[in-house]
Amino acid sequence: MIRILVTNDDGYRSDGLKVLADALRHLGEVTIVAPIEEASAIGHALTLRHPLRLEAIADRVYAVDGTPTDCVNMAVTQVLKGLPDLVVSGINKGWNLGDDVTYSGTVAGALEGALLGAPAIAVSLKATREAYDFGPSARAAATLAEAILRRPLPARTFLNINVPKGGPKGIRVTVQAKRNHVTSVAERHDPKGRPYYWIEEGLNEWEPDERSDYHAVKAGYVSVTPLQPDLTSYEALAALEELSFGREAEVR
Repeated sequence: MIRILVTNDDGYRSDGLKVLADALRHLGEVTIVAPIEEASAIGHALTLRHPLRLEAIADRVYAVDGTPTDCVNMAVTQVLKGLPDLVVSGINKGWNLGDDVTYSGTVAGALEGALLGAPAIAVSLKATREAYDFGPSARAAATLAEAILRRPLPARTFLNINVPKGGPKGIRVTVQAKRNHVTSVAERHDPKGRPYYWIEEGLNEWEPDERSDYHAVKAGYVSVTPLQPDLTSYEALAALEELSFGREAEVR
């Protein structure tokens, strides 16, 4: 039987996680291993300085007092005792577009699955102040999960899916958007007058690109971007090798 691991960065109580797991059950046996508490914007962090606790919540539902990356590793080594056939992370409350994938705990869950050798998907939905409708996102994830189980992706590749609010017009294969980001850090003071700081939402100006994930979701489409953990800039290799120190220059 196909084994599917579902995780997230919003915690095991998240409604998005439950809807996602339900949408995947027709494809195989679903096991949830997710953080006990919300772990948003934690990136690809791995807990090394304190022990982790694994708690059985319900049948095939487990909680870990750690990060999404911790959850995937605990699932593989302690729960499933081996690699799943698919890792799906989400559904995140808020898009993970363009450069934001580097911060995302949701994307990190899928990234860790890919690093360990499993096909993987991260799925995120546009943030809203209204009640979330996770149905379209879950169906999109299930459609793409079925597709990559039938025809696997290249090794160490995973999918980053972002879904617009409401019923999407369709699915587009996209690239990561680029943006000019200005970070905002607010200074405040405690009752004793000592300063403390909040990192807040910054100003974003997305570069125009009709192939980008940002352009797709703004136009009402599900964006599907293939990602990989290899951050090597292959375009820069030749230029770097032509510098004076050469490819195998002696280090002095």
